[in-house]
Amino acid sequence: MVVTLGELAARLGLALLGDPAVGVEGVSTLAESRPGTVTFLAESRHRRLLAETRAAVVVLQERFAAECPVAALISPNPRAAYARIAALLYPQHQPAPGTHPSAVVEPGARIDPAAHVGALSVIGAGSSIAAGAVIGPHCVVGEGVSVGAGTRLVARVTLGSGVQVGARCIVHPGAVVGADGFGFAPQAGGGWLKVPQVGGVRIGDDVEIGANTTVDRGAIGDTVIEDGVKLDNQIQVGHNVRIGSNTAVAGCTGISGSTVIGERCQIGGACAIGGHLDICSDTIITGFSMISHSITRPGVYSSGIPFEDARTWRRLVARFKRSAKAADAPGGPEESGPDEPGPDNQAP
Repeated sequence: MVVTLGELAARLGLALLGDPAVGVEGVSTLAESRPGTVTFLAESRHRRLLAETRAAVVVLQERFAAECPVAALISPNPRAAYARIAALLYPQHQPAPGTHPSAVVEPGARIDPAAHVGALSVIGAGSSIAAGAVIGPHCVVGEGVSVGAGTRLVARVTLGSGVQVGARCIVHPGAVVGADGFGFAPQAGGGWLKVPQVGGVRIGDDVEIGANTTVDRGAIGDTVIEDGVKLDNQIQVGHNVRIGSNTAVAGCTGISGSTVIGERCQIGGACAIGGHLDICSDTIITGFSMISHSITRPGVYSSGIPFEDARTWRRLVARFKRSAKAADAPGGPEESGPDEPGPDNQAP
């Protein structure tokens, strides 16, 4: 697909510095740019690459325009503008409406004529699939599930019974939404008694769930993922968690049960978030952090220690142990030091 720079500027409402008749047909990185492509400069640390670009056009902020040796599209948010251009150049394939002959549709399921159900998928009794939805191959949609308009289950997605998914969502391969939460009660004499997980999962509009991510159903009430949430791959969302609108969570993070995360939060990869906590809106948590207390003030929070060479790391561990022993000694910091902060508002 070839689009001229003039068309791009008009569609996106951007100022163009260059020939509007020049066409582009793909995208490339700034470091490996190619003729006939669009690239972008979003961070000043990459501006050294701008002088050598071979792309047809660069999307950038006005302050970098004078340094650009090719055409430029001026945007205050180059990354977002680039994303819109890439969507135009690489339109998503929309499968034809209809249900594949190998799919199993149980009695009482309602599939809109404008929806697509792929090969070997199963649609449970009483479920509804809205117009424009795509149920990819090998998906399992349990009983009483609702899938909103324009939502796409890419492939091998499992939605447990009673799950509700809003409009224009994307759920990537291997994701499981609505499995039982980790609920067990200890029994006298040892052993564990399973606690029935009778809640559901409610997912809002414009949510994206990454590959092999799991969202557990609630133990009693529902697990809730609000509008615009973005979950990366291999995330664990425990039962009765609530994630506020437009929050983004990076891969391999685990969120324990009944924690409430506010709106517009950004949570880095491989974070461990304890249960029954409240994390306020507009909080940023850097990768590999362990959150053991609630956060009630917006800000940037971190924990964990960056890597060192093994010899330095052993020295640091030895110092930690000596500090702990000093704290336990009579008259040590725990007895004579200043008051410690409470469990809320401290860096995780």
